[in-house]
Amino acid sequence: MGKKGDLSDFERGMIVGARRAGLSISETADLLGFSRTTISRVYREWSKKEKTSSERQFCGRKCLVDARGQRRMARLVGADRRATVTQITTRYNQGGQKSISERTVRGTLRQMGYSSRRPHRVPLLSAKNRKLRLQFAQAHGNWTIEDWKNVAWSDESRFLLRHSDGRVRIWRLQHESVDPSCLVSTVQAGGGGVMVWGIFSWHSLGPLVPIEHRCNATAYLSIVADHVHPFMTTMYPTSDGYFQQDNAPCHKAGIISDWFLEHDNEFTVLKWPPQSPDLNPIEHLWDVVEREIRIMDVQPTNLRQLCDAIMSI
Repeated sequence: MGKKGDLSDFERGMIVGARRAGLSISETADLLGFSRTTISRVYREWSKKEKTSSERQFCGRKCLVDARGQRRMARLVGADRRATVTQITTRYNQGGQKSISERTVRGTLRQMGYSSRRPHRVPLLSAKNRKLRLQFAQAHGNWTIEDWKNVAWSDESRFLLRHSDGRVRIWRLQHESVDPSCLVSTVQAGGGGVMVWGIFSWHSLGPLVPIEHRCNATAYLSIVADHVHPFMTTMYPTSDGYFQQDNAPCHKAGIISDWFLEHDNEFTVLKWPPQSPDLNPIEHLWDVVEREIRIMDVQPTNLRQLCDAIMSI
């Protein structure tokens, strides 16, 4: 009975052991299930070289890029992550004794674990922004859940009347490209939208305030005075609360800073790092509202209905 593939060192050792124990080639083949040719070859190799390891791994064409070449190729990739295979090949062959092809470079990179992927999109951060982010993480790294319970999270969000569902795929024949059933309608700026401001904490949802016009410093001051102040004093009567807001221009205006300074004995404004929308858990709340709108049986057809739906949700 034959065996596909190469034998392991253990299987070769069993063959040698059986033959040395006095079994014939046929008896060894019947016992271990290998062919007589395999039994004969393995025992002959052991008799001449006294080793049972396979030499198959030494067969084939020698790799053109050794360990040193792989380290050099890794440095080229690290120096320019956006380099194409053609560029990497050209740079690798410059000054080298052996020239390799693009196919070899592609195979070597794949063997090293590299693969070509689209990069993740992230906010552009300056050196100052990175430093401020690190300082925020170090200052709050030891906060417990009890500490974060004292934070009231706030943010603005805009909900579009015509929501884009991203990439859509349909089934159609070749001549049906402009068939009405195979088209996706679009409207400029999503057909308009509704801007709202909201606040919530561990303890309770806060007010949701529609913003009819652009949220400038004057409009935001009204929100802070009419909604933030009563919410903070009610939720945190012992003045141990933190109010979170991002670094939008209207939030950092002089009249806003002066108002917070006048009420610093009632609550504290949480210092917020730049370019950090992913840190605010209210983003999950906005996502819930968005998904609830899209599963409504009757979709809003105008901005008034959209605003009513948001407030209801």
